[in-house]
Amino acid sequence: MKPRIPGGKAVPWMLMLQSAMILREHWTRLDEHDRHELSRIVRKSHGNPGNLSKRERGELLRIVRRLDLVTAGRKLMPFNGGVPKSRR
Repeated sequence: MKPRIPGGKAVPWMLMLQSAMILREHWTRLDEHDRHELSRIVRKSHGNPGNLSKRERGELLRIVRRLDLVTAGRKLMPFNGGVPKSRR
């Protein structure tokens, strides 16, 4: 049985495994303190940045930048990155 995502499409196991490995690679770029702090801030916010202080929003932004989510997204795109890098 293949895992299902919203919309009813089946996701191959190898794609799921590759995605998990890429996300883990980026998660481990953070030290233990930053991982704990990110988890704490996200739980406190309940998905609403208005629930955070200005200092906490700044800390969240600092930590998320270290995750390098743009590169993680490119790695997750099919066909070797899928989208060309910006010229900026």
